[in-house]
Amino acid sequence: MKSRLLAAPAALVLAGTLAACGTSSPSSSPDDTDQPAELTVWFMKDSFTDEIVQQFVTDFEAAHKGTTVDVQIQEWDGIGQKVTSALASNDAPDVIEVGNTQVAQYAASGGVVDLTDKVDDLQGSDWLPGLAEPGNIDGAQYGIPWYAANRVVIYNKDLFAAAGITEPPTTRAEWIDDTTALNTGGHQGIYLPGQNWYTLAGFVWDEGGDLAVQDGDEWTGALDTPEALAGMEFYTQLQALGEGPKDSDESDPPQADVFAKGDVAQIISAPGGAGAIVKANPDLDGKLGFFPIPGPTADKPGAVFTGGSDLIIPVASQHQELAYEVVKALAGEQFQTSMATAMSYVPNRTSLAGALAGSEGAAAMAVGAANGHATPNTPAWAAVEAKNVIKEYMTEALTGGDPAGAAARASDTITQILGTDS
Repeated sequence: MKSRLLAAPAALVLAGTLAACGTSSPSSSPDDTDQPAELTVWFMKDSFTDEIVQQFVTDFEAAHKGTTVDVQIQEWDGIGQKVTSALASNDAPDVIEVGNTQVAQYAASGGVVDLTDKVDDLQGSDWLPGLAEPGNIDGAQYGIPWYAANRVVIYNKDLFAAAGITEPPTTRAEWIDDTTALNTGGHQGIYLPGQNWYTLAGFVWDEGGDLAVQDGDEWTGALDTPEALAGMEFYTQLQALGEGPKDSDESDPPQADVFAKGDVAQIISAPGGAGAIVKANPDLDGKLGFFPIPGPTADKPGAVFTGGSDLIIPVASQHQELAYEVVKALAGEQFQTSMATAMSYVPNRTSLAGALAGSEGAAAMAVGAANGHATPNTPAWAAVEAKNVIKEYMTEALTGGDPAGAAARASDTITQILGTDS
């Protein structure tokens, strides 16, 4: 999950047009019948424990007599090219796990099955929006939401108590007030690096803005809109209540290590970051709390980037009907519930959020996931991330530059990249 949530996966911009993507649905071919088959499924490394994978295989094979499932674990390094090659081959896996922001890239090749007519069967109306949207290209559903994770606020309970804060904030205004109160006595109210652009994106979405917008076939950078500038203004206000560097992101230095020193009250992270904090400082075990990123009003959590995985079926699969049965099982309530309980991932359906009730961090994440969003759904977006356009804009805005001017220049660059690479 870390490689999808905390850093965008490496991506290859594919040739082809979206209008020609995929097929209409899993369809029969000479080798694709309801007879038993040997299925190959690709999962990414560290997505699940061996026990969960084996239990799925056992259950699926028991329900489909004579069929065998070979789950092959893939490394993230180089996966873009490997999936691209598989989609173009005549011997592709039957089901592939892909990062949710990768679906547009793979769909552009024409090698991914269009599963639009299966959405109702898969309870699509209940899917997390931030997980479902990246799998939908021009109204066609190529990626099926599988599981998700998003950022929350991890806080030091002792520092909150010392500041007299008994309940986590539920609005932005309360959050600023509490963070200001925590930013005393040599403590940092929050450690927020200046280039944490996924967090900025949430603030922009809260204001009704976006990173880029689409008009027909054209994409335009949107960081210079009044809404996006308002999001950056709030980021600037919050970031100033700590000592986070203005020219680096949460990995430099690792924010878990900074928090582990004990003088930082809050960081914005996936709940799994708590494990790294406790590993670095075991004295903080049991002293960490979690709450959803607050929104402008108390009735809705703040917007968050939803990272996670989707499932795709290659057109080259020789067993598309059975491949769909694999997808249906993995996206279904039984697997989703057991997966959420064991791994503390957010299930793909909003109605299943209760499966995380036993974990404070995962429960906070599930609340935030209801207001999840995705990055602009174009294969060329990977190039924007690779060129650090938004990070550089944020640093300029935070270090005394003209935010509006910096935003305009960044938006122009984004427009150029999306126009060139799309």
